[in-house]
Amino acid sequence: MAATDPVLKPDFGAKRTHFILTDEHEQLRESVRSFATKELAPHAEQWEETTFPDSVFRRMGALGFLGLDKPEQYGGQGGDYYSALVLAEEIVHSGSGGLAMGVAVHTDMAMPPILAFGTEEQKQEWVVPAIAGEKILCLGITEPDAGSDVAGIKTRAVRDGDDYVINGSKTYITNGHRADVIVLVTKTDPDAGYDGFTLFLVPMDAPGVVREARLRKLGMHASDTALLAFQDVRVPASAVLGQVGKGFYHIMWELQGERLIGAAGCVAGAQHCFDRTLQYALERTAFGRQIGRFQAIRHKFAEMATKIETARQMVYTTAWRFKNGEYPVREISMAKLYASRIAVEVADECIQIHGGAGYMKEYGVERVWRDMRLNRIGAGTDEIMLDVIGRSYGL
Repeated sequence: MAATDPVLKPDFGAKRTHFILTDEHEQLRESVRSFATKELAPHAEQWEETTFPDSVFRRMGALGFLGLDKPEQYGGQGGDYYSALVLAEEIVHSGSGGLAMGVAVHTDMAMPPILAFGTEEQKQEWVVPAIAGEKILCLGITEPDAGSDVAGIKTRAVRDGDDYVINGSKTYITNGHRADVIVLVTKTDPDAGYDGFTLFLVPMDAPGVVREARLRKLGMHASDTALLAFQDVRVPASAVLGQVGKGFYHIMWELQGERLIGAAGCVAGAQHCFDRTLQYALERTAFGRQIGRFQAIRHKFAEMATKIETARQMVYTTAWRFKNGEYPVREISMAKLYASRIAVEVADECIQIHGGAGYMKEYGVERVWRDMRLNRIGAGTDEIMLDVIGRSYGL
C-alpha cells in the first residue's frame, strides 16, 4: 500500500450483502418489511388474543406474497427459492411469530407437495386459489401418539370401490381451524413399512372431518392450532396426492424445504430481537451510563452477533446448494438444529439484558422467547436432527 492510498477503515454500518441475493431480492425485502411493519405489526398485540384474521391471507395474496417462488401459470411470481427465504426473514417484522408460522405452513409446508406431486386438476383446485389467498392450506402429519416417529402414524385410509375411507386423528395442526383443505398423511398398507403411506388432499368441509379443540399453547398465540378427527371420511381416489404407497418419501422431501425455511425464520427472528435489545441497551442507563457500555453487556452482544451470523451463513450456503439441485439433508438438519437453538439462546439473553422489563409483556421480548421455543420441536426436534446428522456419518 502506497503512502498516498486512503486508509481502509471498517464500516460496520454498511449494508450487508450475500452472494445468493440480488438487488431484486433486496427490493422484495423492503416491500415485505414495509407491509409487515405498516399493516401487520400494529395489530400484533390484538391477534395474540384473537388469532390473526383470514383477511391477512387475502391481502398477502393480492400483493403477490403467497406465490413468490411459485410458477406463474398458477398465479405465482415465478421467483427463485431465495425469494421464499426473504419472505420468511422479513415477515418477522410483523411482531407475531404465530402469524409468520401460519403463513409459512400455507406457502412452504402444504403448498410445495401439491405443486411437486399433484395432478393438474389438484393444482388448479387448490394451488391457484391458495396463491391468491382465497383458500387456506394446512398439513396433517403429527398425531396424539406419533410425532417424531412418523412411522407410527395410525390414521388409516382404506380403499372402498372407487373411494377411500379415512379414520384417525391429527394434532398440533397449524391453520387447522381455518383451512379449506389438509394435506393428510395416512397409512394405506400397515404391513408395507415405509412403503405403506399415502398422502391425500382432504377438503375440511367433507363429512366426518371434525375440528375439535383449539389448543392452548406456550407461544405462537396468533396462530390457530387444532386437534382434528377423521370419522369415516370418504374421498374419491382422485384425492390421492402423488403415488399410493410413496407418501412417506413425499413428506420427507417436503420436510427438507420446511426445515430450511424455518431456519431462515429463526435467524431473522433472532436478529430482530437482537436489534431491538441493542437499541434498549443504548438508551437504558444504570450507574450513570448506558448499560451497553458495560463490558459484561457488550460481550453478550458480541456472543449473540457471532451466533446469528454463523447461523445465517449456514442457512444461505445450504439454500444455495438446495436451489442448485442438491439434496443436502445433513446440512439442512445442521442449519435447522443450530438456528433454532441460537434463536432461543438469543431471545433468552435479550430478556436478561432487559432485566425486569424483559419479563414484562409490554416490551415484547418475552413473546419472542415463547414463540421461538417451538422451533426446537416443530418440523423435527433437536433430537431427531442430531440423529439424522449422526446417521449420515454411518453411525
